[in-house]
Amino acid sequence: MQIKRILSLGIVLSLTTSMLVGCSSSSDKEEQSSDSLRITMVSDVGGINDQSFNQSAWEGLQKAEKELGVEVNIIESKQASDYAQNVETAIDEDPDLVIGIGFQMDDAIKDAASNYPDQKFAIIDHSYEEQPENVNSIMFNAQEASYLVGLIAGKKSETGKVGFIGGTRNPVIESFEYGFLAGVDASKSEASVSRQYADTYSDASKGKAIANQMHNDNIDIIFTAAGDTGSGAIESARENGKMAIGVDRDQNALAPDNVITSAVKRVDMVVYNTIKDLVDGNFKAGEVSIYGLNEDGVGIAATTEKNVDEETLTFVKEQTEKIKNGQIKIPTNQEEYDKMK
Repeated sequence: MQIKRILSLGIVLSLTTSMLVGCSSSSDKEEQSSDSLRITMVSDVGGINDQSFNQSAWEGLQKAEKELGVEVNIIESKQASDYAQNVETAIDEDPDLVIGIGFQMDDAIKDAASNYPDQKFAIIDHSYEEQPENVNSIMFNAQEASYLVGLIAGKKSETGKVGFIGGTRNPVIESFEYGFLAGVDASKSEASVSRQYADTYSDASKGKAIANQMHNDNIDIIFTAAGDTGSGAIESARENGKMAIGVDRDQNALAPDNVITSAVKRVDMVVYNTIKDLVDGNFKAGEVSIYGLNEDGVGIAATTEKNVDEETLTFVKEQTEKIKNGQIKIPTNQEEYDKMK
């Protein structure tokens, strides 16, 4: 890898020398560009138009480009088998930082971090038992936002039956699941929660099919934590006149009368902040950064007030403060949920 970089540097120097002889203004522009920090992001499956996690990350990257003056590039993963090769491709570009989007990239980032110890990495939604010294892991207390939308679901359900659709069963998505369950319970309703995993984050048609079946079973509100798969569930809610809860970013625009709230993870904000840390010389290599309600890293969508009554919103605000001051601890898995019950 180092040989490749040395050869590449030699080529760049040769080209720069030629440009200096031929056109001083062009060389000044090239020199200025070489001084900019370069950031390459590798998306999860679903791509940057998934209306969810990847899109939010892409928005944070674009903001950093505009406000911080960094050079950015995005490599989109089409399937899980792309991760390792895409990370290698990113490293070949010799960026100052490689950002992997999503916990499914854990092995690809870990292996690359070991093979290229001088390269800085960040990964969203995953931390390691032995944190690599050149990786900043960025985690969210997704269970806190999920608890809040669970409160809303419990209060808003007219049939007493709500649903949860997850992408794949893993600790990150389970934190959404059990946070939501705890919120429904705490709403003091008698609502039951049906749960199903789609085993995909990029199949909107499957999300729609699962949601349709749930609607047929008299479930009137569905919370989906499954990337682009969730857009199908929202489409089902729109067509069937049911309610939906979005995830990761405010998804109300997908169905303004049906998406009553969204469990927001500010992926855009943390991507921007991570790049700003790099620009300021404060990159948190070897550390795990955690964002929850207290850090404004999670919450409910601003559009919630459009479809949720003031009494419920007041209840949600009260519960939010109790979470922030430690009075309520939200479960992230089955064991913690059972203890809370």
